[in-house]
Order: sequence, then C-alpha cells, then structure tokens
Amino acid sequence: MRTLRVNGVDREVTAAPDTPLVYILRNDLGLKGTRFGCGEGQCGACTVILDGRAVPSCDLPLWSAEGHEITTVEGIGREGALHPVQQAFIDVQAAQCGYCCDGIVMAAVALLDRVPDPTDEAIVAALERHLCRCGAHTRILRAIRAAAVAMAKSAAP
Repeated sequence: MRTLRVNGVDREVTAAPDTPLVYILRNDLGLKGTRFGCGEGQCGACTVILDGRAVPSCDLPLWSAEGHEITTVEGIGREGALHPVQQAFIDVQAAQCGYCCDGIVMAAVALLDRVPDPTDEAIVAALERHLCRCGAHTRILRAIRAAAVAMAKSAAP
C-alpha cells in the first residue's frame, strides 16, 4: 500500500512501484481529466502539477510521486468556481476537440503560479511540450493571457 497526496487529499493505492502515475490517477483514483496520449512524456496530454511544476504523468513512476503534492485538473477549480485558466478557456473558446486541453490548462496554471505576468515567449515556452492538432494555438495563448489578467485583478486589494 502506498500513499499519494492528490488534490490535497492523502489517497491509498496498491500498485507496483514502477506503474506510471497516469494509470494510478485514471484507473485507481477515477480522475479521468488526466489523459493518456503518447506514453512517452512528449505530447503533454497527461500533465499534472507536482510540487508546483508541470510534469507529464505517463513517464512518472509511482515510487517517484510518493511524498509530493500532486494536483490534477480536478483539483484546480470546483463546481461553481472554475480556476481562472479554465474560465478563460471557456470564454475565448480555446478548446476544439478538448483532448489536449486539460494538460495545457495544467501547464498554464503552473506557469501563472510561478510567473503572474508572463511574456508571450514564456507562455510559448511553457507549452512547448504540448501538442494540439486542432489549430487552437492562438486562442489558447489568448486564454492564458486573459487568465493572467483575471488572476491579477482578483489578487489586487
């Protein structure tokens, strides 16, 4: 039995130590927002936040996730109060098929937590590992910029 701290809650899991975190999240904990894409840490669909950093969960073994704070897309907002990045994606219609969006949202949240007013270059760099075949890149960038503004307004006294 192993303990993972996911979305602020300690969760007990039984799995082999080398099981990729994405399988634990989806199959054992029922957190389906973390998508399986390439399985090689290259596409970004499985991105979670681990101790404040956006990381692919498909090549992160269970043993290396223990003792760390893991946040999935289910943990960043709540019913009736979406995270500003989630709301911005809706407002600017940044998603088309939606498969890659949860990973992109998580990368954006991690970026904005570290850099509240990122440059366009910083946003592009944060999304470098994320593949979106729908062609929504300009709307995604616009959504992240809008979320940064919204977060700055909500933090202002």
